[in-house]
Amino acid sequence: MPPIPSSLHIFHPCLNHYLKPNFFSLSYFSISAPKFPLSSQLIPINPRTLSSVANALSPSENGSGGGGDRSSALAGPPVLENSVQKIDVNPPKGTRDFPPEEMRLRNWLFHNFREVSRLTGFEEVDYPVLESEALFIRKAGEEIRDQLYCFEDRGNRRVALRPELTPSLARLVIQKGKSLSLPLKWFAIGQCWRYERMTRGRRREHYQWNMDIIGVPEVTAEAELISSIVNSRKVLQEILRSYSISENLFAKVCVIIDKIEKIPIDEIKKELKSVGMPQEAVNELLEVLSVKSLSELEEILGGAGEAIAELKQLFSLAEKFGYSEWIQFDASVVRGLAYYTGIVFEGFDRAGKLRAICGGGRYDRLLSTFGGDDLPACGFGFGDAVIIELLKEKGILPELVPQIENIVCALDHDLQGAAATVATMLREKGQSVDLVLESKPLKWVFKRAARINAQRLILVGNTEWKKGMVSVKILSSGEQSEIKLDDAGTDRLQNQMSEQYTQLS
Repeated sequence: MPPIPSSLHIFHPCLNHYLKPNFFSLSYFSISAPKFPLSSQLIPINPRTLSSVANALSPSENGSGGGGDRSSALAGPPVLENSVQKIDVNPPKGTRDFPPEEMRLRNWLFHNFREVSRLTGFEEVDYPVLESEALFIRKAGEEIRDQLYCFEDRGNRRVALRPELTPSLARLVIQKGKSLSLPLKWFAIGQCWRYERMTRGRRREHYQWNMDIIGVPEVTAEAELISSIVNSRKVLQEILRSYSISENLFAKVCVIIDKIEKIPIDEIKKELKSVGMPQEAVNELLEVLSVKSLSELEEILGGAGEAIAELKQLFSLAEKFGYSEWIQFDASVVRGLAYYTGIVFEGFDRAGKLRAICGGGRYDRLLSTFGGDDLPACGFGFGDAVIIELLKEKGILPELVPQIENIVCALDHDLQGAAATVATMLREKGQSVDLVLESKPLKWVFKRAARINAQRLILVGNTEWKKGMVSVKILSSGEQSEIKLDDAGTDRLQNQMSEQYTQLS
């Protein structure tokens, strides 16, 4: 086997220029986890207290004539008695602004997500950011229920900002019903919200790329989705069954095991014992969770179980897909969400310094939780925050700068309308144009052209305009010429730009 490079492999070669794989983890479940009762617990929201607010002015004090005028229908903002209170210019804790330089980076990442999805035949979908609270607390697991941003709307409905996308996917599949042609291969890129403790790569709002396959029971579906570490929740199930531990404890044990990298092992042992596991079962479970190879697992559990068989098939398929050197069995990966029913997986950086880059698994029994008919399903979620941190650390984030094809400037204030006409003609041809909206000296115009990486400067001057022409300067070469402003002229400009791009590529 060739030496494993220390980078990150993501699903398809189109991303590999920037992202080559680090690690993935898989796991497996086959029993249905218990349904959770609806919870009325809320994440407390502390509204800001406004002090020293004067009473709203009456219509007469406001100088209004009363009656039915607009000021009586819309009250003005409260007036502070002493001074104007400054607002906090930072976004709410755990959230982000996206100024142009950050937005370019986000668009680049999302473009790669979409390109990988397109090349693997997935179709894009989306769902509301605001969903029914019940959608996320029926069978999500304790951690997510405690992290919901949830409230009661004006219609007395319990709603929540989505913490993940999979329940919304399940709702849409049930809504569409038999009109859907299986299998489905859908992907989404959506904003998610969780009120959780923030660390590097962990925020309270983030964007997540999900890819899901609905209607394929075979492990070939997982094989198409995976490219990092592997385990099976059925392994955990077989251990619990051997000690006659109730299936009702299964979800609780999974939530505890999911903390194994976050809290000391003694705390893990205490929590496992507190839910009713005997000491002997705890010891064996922790021994199995340290296993990092299928052969070692077979020695402990034997090779006849369903979990072992499916994991072997998956690793065999990994050879065919070409990423076998990037996956590793890890028995400790169980994923905290209660709806998983089979193989589960997570992706990590090789150094292990960051939280999981992505994770997912099989959830064949999720739809029945919401009253639908179950369908075989598997998928993953891939957050934007951790991968950006990893790429930044490795120094392989692309340098993305603004790029405008044309900057158009009037040399005389009276020609601003003429410059607008030139800009409109070029935009109608599909070219990007930054129109200088004020009278500015040429020195300023050249500086702006450099800042936005404009390819051409188009100057609208009196002499040229009277002849129906404009002056065009190619900024990379300094070449300058006059072009007649008609269809032939704008076509010439477009062809000129195409020739430039050909030379650059």
